Amino acid sequence: MSTTIAKRLDNSTASIASAPTPLLVVNGEKAQGNIQRMADYCHQHELVYRPHTKTHKSKQVAKLQLAAGGSGLTVAKVGEARIMAEVCDNLLIAYPTVDHARCVEVADLAHDVRLMVAVDSTVAVDALAGAAQRAGSTIGILVDLDVGVGRTGLQSIPDTVALARRVHQASSLRLDGLFCYPGHILGTVAEQTPKLRQLSEFLKEAMDQWKQQGLPCETVSSGTSPTAFQSHLVPELTEIRPGTNIFNDLNLTYGGYCQMEDCAARIITTVVSNAVPDQIVLDAGSKTLSSDLCGPAPHSGHGYIVEFPEAKIKRLTEEHAQVDVSACDHRPVIGERVSVIPNHICVCVNLQDRIWWQESGSAPEIQAWNVDARGKLS
Repeated sequence: MSTTIAKRLDNSTASIASAPTPLLVVNGEKAQGNIQRMADYCHQHELVYRPHTKTHKSKQVAKLQLAAGGSGLTVAKVGEARIMAEVCDNLLIAYPTVDHARCVEVADLAHDVRLMVAVDSTVAVDALAGAAQRAGSTIGILVDLDVGVGRTGLQSIPDTVALARRVHQASSLRLDGLFCYPGHILGTVAEQTPKLRQLSEFLKEAMDQWKQQGLPCETVSSGTSPTAFQSHLVPELTEIRPGTNIFNDLNLTYGGYCQMEDCAARIITTVVSNAVPDQIVLDAGSKTLSSDLCGPAPHSGHGYIVEFPEAKIKRLTEEHAQVDVSACDHRPVIGERVSVIPNHICVCVNLQDRIWWQESGSAPEIQAWNVDARGKLS
C-alpha cells in the first residue's frame, strides 16, 4: 500500500473514487431512513424495537438504531454481546448458549447489562443456571418455540411449559418469556397474512398454557425482516428483531420487501480483465460478495451491477467475479469501477474490516467505520 493511501486510511477518511477496491460503501441517508421507518413502525404499534446487529456488526451503526428508538439490541453470539455491551445495556443473545466457556462469559456479562438468552434445552438452562449462580449474576431466559422453520426451538407448547418451569425454579435465572423465528413466512403481504394469523393463534395458545401454570411471559420476541412490517398482525408479540432491513439486499428486493433504491449498501469493485469474450472480471470474489445465491431468484447470479443491469455475475472464485456481459449494449472497460448490490448483505459485512459510510449519495468523501464484531464466531 502506498504511503498516501495508508495515511488516508489511518485518518479513517477517503475519496470514493480513489480508495482501493473492493470496498463496502453504505449510503448513510438510506440506512438512516431504513432505521427510522422501522423505529416509527414499532412506536406506532407499541412494539419494542430490538434490531439484530448481525447485519452491520458496528457499534456506530448500533448507536444510530438506539438513538432512533431502539430499546435494546440483538446479537447472535457471546463475542458480539461483549462488543455491543459497550454501547447498550439491554441485550438478547438469539442463539443457544450451551458450552461451559460461553456460559461463564454470559454470566460475567450479566453483571453489567440486562441480558437475555434464547434456549431450547435443559442442557442450556442448567449450564447457564450453574454459571450464573457461581458468578452471582442473573440471566434472563427466553424459551425458543419452533413456529415452522425447523431450525431451533422446542417442538410443542407442553415442551415449552416444562422448560419454562425449570427456568422459573432456578434462582439464578429470570424467566422472561418466549422466543420465535418465523423465517418460513415469506411471500406478499396478502400471502403472509393468514400465516401470521396462525402464528398469532399458536403463540396465544402457548401464553395461555403458561398462564395456567403460573409462568410469567412478559416478553414475546420475534424476527424477521420479511415479516417485520406485518408484526402488528400478531398482537401477542412485544418486540421484534429485524436485522437485514437496515441495509437491505437482493434477497429482500427480489422477495418484494423493499425497492432497489432502498438498498443502502453496495460493493464498489473494479474491472480488472476483459480478455475472455463476452466477459469481464471484477476484483470482488467470494471473499467479498460471499457465495450465497439469492433465495427468491437463485438464477440471478451473485449480485446486481447497478450501472450494468443486463450483466450477470455468473461465477465467483476467491478473488474473481466472472461477469457475463453478452447482453449489455455497452460494456465496462478495464479500470472502471462499478457498484454491486449483494445477495446477502449480512455475510458481506462480516467479510470486511470496515464499512465506508457516505453521508449522502453525492458526497465524494467516505468515512471508515469499523466492523467491530467481525469474526465473533463464539
